[in-house]
Amino acid sequence: MNKTNGKKKSPNRNGLKSSTFNLFLNISLFLLSAVIIYMGYSIYIKLSGSGKSMEDITVSKTVSEIIQVEVLNGCGVAGVADRFTDFLRSKNVDVVKSGNYISADVGESLVIDRSGNLANAYQTAKLLGIKSENVIQQLNKDYFLDVSIVVGRDYFKLTPLQ
Repeated sequence: MNKTNGKKKSPNRNGLKSSTFNLFLNISLFLLSAVIIYMGYSIYIKLSGSGKSMEDITVSKTVSEIIQVEVLNGCGVAGVADRFTDFLRSKNVDVVKSGNYISADVGESLVIDRSGNLANAYQTAKLLGIKSENVIQQLNKDYFLDVSIVVGRDYFKLTPLQ
């Protein structure tokens, strides 16, 4: 006869402990998988854009009292941005920056809406004599201005030089 200290081992005790541990592991794996899927989805949304389409962005149709602009010389002729800056300031437009554009061979002048208020861009284009077809929208939350103006090689046809 084989005795083990007078105690009988219950066959269910080890089985119950094992199944509880397995249930805990399965729940943990499920929760971890859900977190990984959520994080992957949020990274995908971040990398693919803001999650909003251009139709979702509300565009203001009223001209601001103060329009903040930057004037960039895209034609390569020295002093053109300064002439446009002086003209705009005489019309009570707040020119916060003036300088050179990344390219010096822009054919037609552009007005770029940076804040989502196209009315400001169209008003600025009208003031300068730039065609409304040359008003575009490139929203950028990192810019602290309303409109960028890129003066092209057609500068001599525009209002500031008339």
